[in-house]
Amino acid sequence: MSPPIGLRRYGPGLVKFLVLAGVLGLVGYHAAMHLDYPWQWYRVPGYLFSLDQGIFTPGPLLEGLFVTLNITALSLVLSLSLGLSTAILRLSGPISARILARAYLELVRNTPLLIQIFFLYFVLSPVFSLSAFASAVLALSLFEGAYASEIFRSGIESIPKGQWEAAKALGLNSRQTYVRIILPQAVRRILPPLTGQAVSLVKDSALAGTIAVYELTMQGQIIVADTFLTFEVWFTVAGVYLAVTATLSLTVYFLERRANQGFQYAGG
Repeated sequence: MSPPIGLRRYGPGLVKFLVLAGVLGLVGYHAAMHLDYPWQWYRVPGYLFSLDQGIFTPGPLLEGLFVTLNITALSLVLSLSLGLSTAILRLSGPISARILARAYLELVRNTPLLIQIFFLYFVLSPVFSLSAFASAVLALSLFEGAYASEIFRSGIESIPKGQWEAAKALGLNSRQTYVRIILPQAVRRILPPLTGQAVSLVKDSALAGTIAVYELTMQGQIIVADTFLTFEVWFTVAGVYLAVTATLSLTVYFLERRANQGFQYAGG
């Protein structure tokens, strides 16, 4: 009896992953045993959550994670909207809009994100009464939106010209062409790089701690300063980030598979 198709397809890769994870685990265990450090992992769960008479209370690390997720979610929506708008302006806008979009891209992509956060928080936030949280969200949205715009632009330009000509022959205007013809096809092609950009956004949100936003990394720094649980806390923080990004990647992977299957069933 032959193994299932899924096992034949993903089995070798899964075995390699498990072997690699086992080797890395053994190396890490060997290093930890020979490191002159008093491990105190038993103290870490209290910084994640506590249960008092059946009542769940999030600890500082979980509270920081909630802030990180809020920053990521808001920044992701804004950056995708900004990226799509910028890409369309560069491709179909008037010359003035194209110059403005290009200037935005070059300015944002060629300056460090940390400096952009400082500029928005220390220079612009007093003028526009922005909170540290809003400044961080705006800076991350502008930064990630610049890269997302190039992803959108490449996806749109990859659509054959015949699709544009067919839409024009059907009497569709520019907005209808993008919404009904071009973007549905482009999204399938740009979903993997957009996922990578979203993962980068999750990790870049750690820089919000530099302007006193108490996200996950900032909470970890505070705990380490108070308890000196350096390795335990930072390994835990890294594990939380890994869980979030891995969940995001897997979710998009399954969405992409469903979209591809639907496209194939539709005769694409």
